Amino acid sequence: MVSATQPVECPVHDSREKVHVLVIGAGFGGLGTAMQLKQAGIDDFVVLDRASEVGGTWQVNTYPGAQCDIPSILYSFSFAPNPNWTRLYPLQPEIHDYLRACAEDFGIVPHLRLNCEVRDATWDDAAQVWHVTTDQGSWEARILVGAMGPFSEPAVPDLPGLDSFEGTVFHSAAWNHEHDLSGDRVAVVGTGASAVQIIPRIQPIAGSLTVFQRTPTWILPHPDQPMTGWPRTLFERIPLVQRLARTGLDLVQEAMVPGFVYRPALLKGLASLGRAHLKRQIRDPELRRKLTPTYAFGCKRPTFSNAYYPALAQPNAAVVTEGIREVRPNGIVTVDGTLHELDTIVMGTGFRLTDNPAFDVVRGRDGRTLAEAWDGNARAYLGTTISGFPNFFMLLGPNSVTYTSQVVTIEAQVKYILSALQQMEAQGMASIDVRPEVQQAFVDDVDERLQKSVWNAGGCASYYLSGEGRNFTFYPGFNRSFRARTRRADLAKYVTRRAGISSQPTVRTAG
Repeated sequence: MVSATQPVECPVHDSREKVHVLVIGAGFGGLGTAMQLKQAGIDDFVVLDRASEVGGTWQVNTYPGAQCDIPSILYSFSFAPNPNWTRLYPLQPEIHDYLRACAEDFGIVPHLRLNCEVRDATWDDAAQVWHVTTDQGSWEARILVGAMGPFSEPAVPDLPGLDSFEGTVFHSAAWNHEHDLSGDRVAVVGTGASAVQIIPRIQPIAGSLTVFQRTPTWILPHPDQPMTGWPRTLFERIPLVQRLARTGLDLVQEAMVPGFVYRPALLKGLASLGRAHLKRQIRDPELRRKLTPTYAFGCKRPTFSNAYYPALAQPNAAVVTEGIREVRPNGIVTVDGTLHELDTIVMGTGFRLTDNPAFDVVRGRDGRTLAEAWDGNARAYLGTTISGFPNFFMLLGPNSVTYTSQVVTIEAQVKYILSALQQMEAQGMASIDVRPEVQQAFVDDVDERLQKSVWNAGGCASYYLSGEGRNFTFYPGFNRSFRARTRRADLAKYVTRRAGISSQPTVRTAG
């Protein structure tokens, strides 16, 4: 008998297990799907993850200062509230602990197959199933849920000479905790959200800190505060108060949508706040000039920090805005010919959003992978289903993100998935595949409505846009609109096939 608190091992290589629903990824998306499947009475599922623990991005990103920029009350499942958050904006270890607790409390652990990396997932149109191959064995699944997450594959720039560097190099998402930065000449390449959190933590211990900045980030004062004391007690004793607080924070996020989507001029107040924050914390005019964004607030991802600017103003810190020409064994050379001698290079260079290797793994009806079908321009219907990929549901897919907690988006998508599964079961359907014209109509509508958004028209190049300049990230509206559209799957928008193939599940779960 397998313990109810231990994941079941992956199948051996010479076996193939059958399961109704197979979920790839054990972060918020994968666990949220599993928890809701359980609550709906669906037990025939597994959750695969290549890592040794659940948590997704919050299991991997353990860099100093890792913190969510959405309030904890909102960055958690509505059906699994946590009254014991210690901070308004939770740090990585606390989020990771929350996800581990969710897996245990909702009985997901027996369904987990960890240390299982998916190598291939191919749709078999004759059998109406997905064949999934991992580095540990094989599966056959009726339904495939892709919960790989957009921030699962670090992006490392192809800098000439990087392999020749004689010091230490690592990405923020693969932090080398065994390497002591004390006294080192450290470079941080990039000034996005992760770098903004890392820099204040390592600046005090580094011998010198050189920040290579391509584009400055809009920084606002951080409203974080402890949640201990009376708020925590109140949430524990009166859960309704926490639900009301969650609703209030959700409405605050919704109030930002008109500025981001419809009238960017409404964001000028936040831009003024950001400039005042910079002016208050940076006295040096030249450094302030380097750190002042020249694009509209919100065009790139803004973030919070009360410590980033002061760290950059310290005597051992320098901000370099010249581009990087090459890396040499002893440092980085910028385009002006200056050699910056270094011991350690930290890549705060984000993630592979348009060319995630996971897109090469999932192969649809015509034999093409997601990467081939998209060709660098990701498209989906409601950010969840992709034409040509029957019975495949993607979480946080193209144009699914609303300007709120991504957990809110995930919950809406999972509700849509459950609606589809329940209708398929009731109507005896073997597969559904969104009609190409339905998907294209959704994409056309999204593109038109995003044209005047700050992300498209704000004067910057961001990871929200594909190489062709298409905004493949955001849904053009309020999260309430997205939730309304995903509340129930309309199978009239899908090509459907009736069930006619018998297959008995053989998935093992702990009893």
